[in-house]
Amino acid sequence: MSKLGRIAKLGTLTTRVSGSYLGQQVAGLFQGEESRKASMRKLHLENAERIVDNLGALKGAAMKVGQAVAQVADSLDLPADARAVMGRLHDKAVPVPFEQVKSRIEAELGGSTESLFARLDPEPLGTASLGQVHAAQLKDGQEVVIKVLHAGVEEAIHSDLAALKAMLVGGRFLRRPKEEIDAWFDEIDTRLAEEIDYRKEAENTIAFRRLLAEEEGVIVPRVHEGWSTQRVLTLERLGGRPLSQFIATSTAAARQAAGVRLARTFFHLFYWHRACHADPHPGNYLFMPDGRIGLIDFGCVRYFDLEWVAHYGGCAWYTKVGDKERVMEHALGMGALVRRDADSEDALWALCRAIGVPFRGGDYTVGGPDDDAHEQITRAMPRVMVNPTLRAPRELVFLHRSLGGIYSINKQLKPSYDWGELLRESYRKTLVDSGRSASGL
Repeated sequence: MSKLGRIAKLGTLTTRVSGSYLGQQVAGLFQGEESRKASMRKLHLENAERIVDNLGALKGAAMKVGQAVAQVADSLDLPADARAVMGRLHDKAVPVPFEQVKSRIEAELGGSTESLFARLDPEPLGTASLGQVHAAQLKDGQEVVIKVLHAGVEEAIHSDLAALKAMLVGGRFLRRPKEEIDAWFDEIDTRLAEEIDYRKEAENTIAFRRLLAEEEGVIVPRVHEGWSTQRVLTLERLGGRPLSQFIATSTAAARQAAGVRLARTFFHLFYWHRACHADPHPGNYLFMPDGRIGLIDFGCVRYFDLEWVAHYGGCAWYTKVGDKERVMEHALGMGALVRRDADSEDALWALCRAIGVPFRGGDYTVGGPDDDAHEQITRAMPRVMVNPTLRAPRELVFLHRSLGGIYSINKQLKPSYDWGELLRESYRKTLVDSGRSASGL
């Protein structure tokens, strides 16, 4: 689809979604309370269906941002059935015909695929919002995967994002201060611009392979730079199984090992290296029979300022030990609290306590019968979302997307561990690196 066609399609979608809510606002003036609520629930569901159907067909930035929204749908003002519909965006990408992919590879690498590869599988391993992946073999016998950027994505990314922002704001999905929403979308725009440059992803992959070299049982693929460009990325093909197959075939011990490794990797990357593997979809992990894990897709990564990590870690640690006053001090430092007032602090404290449930002390089984962290967060979030004194700093957009993704995967793996101790050892490293005292930990 041409850029003009995409703009027209997204513009029409934005008009329909926004207009439907405006119409319901007028109709609601003549409805009773229960009827008004029922009409709004029905409208949310209809618009969720419209969004999924349209973004799934468009691919690109529109679908990518829609997927990110779906991952945090619990924080939106949507009923459960509409959130479930938004979740279908992860399954909507339609494969690109192989001949188009083959032509793009040849144009980028400057030769025929027959001269470049001993084998190139026509069936894709996967199709995502921004690219498609095929298995191949180099002439020397090395097994690789080739990631190919969808045609037209680079030209449409900024207009897609602007149209989706207008739709989410106009459709009242995001009811936050304008400057906060602008910061979120600027953050998303920055990350997406990096994600469609496979040279940047190659650099990220090499960097994270180095950062995680000492992380036992964690594997990052090698980059084949001679077969990679801005739009084509060739990587070592890792062994392992996708999450669903691993869960179905693995031992409890292997699932335990994999779940702990996922969490330790997240904590060590963030607190030790101030970095984040920020695309936590289950398809970006591979699982070995013994519980080792492979991390793939480093298009979306985020680096953080040391001072900000220290404040974030302070919020986490002092939530664990029950020190509300210290949490608020660090919340001010990281930009989550604009000013001190009792209502805002109570709302933020309730959310911090909900997020901190697994870290309070002793072994805690994620996804176990007593794991109610998700439910507590869902109950605490509405009060935070309507409070103008509280903010979600732009750093949180991808950090909490990653943390939420790890938690979601571990709810299926069900590892049991002393997560509070993991937080303590990780935060201690940040304190030392920032020149602060860690004697109280």
